[in-house]
Amino acid sequence: MLFSKKGRLKKEFDDQLLEQFTAAGREWRRAKRLDELLDDYDGYAEAERKIAESKYLFLLKEARHRQVKIH
Repeated sequence: MLFSKKGRLKKEFDDQLLEQFTAAGREWRRAKRLDELLDDYDGYAEAERKIAESKYLFLLKEARHRQVKIH
């Protein structure tokens, strides 16, 4: 009984992690594309891109650590 609750919670949080991971990937790709399209240097756009990349890589590392499987 205790283990079924643990499994259910792990699945729930793994699903949330996957949702955040895919959203962060979309955000990173959007920020990269915006940075490529800008003609002149924009520090704000570069900072946004770096933040999005950091979030994506952190979530990737966390998913690997938790051994999350994509269904």
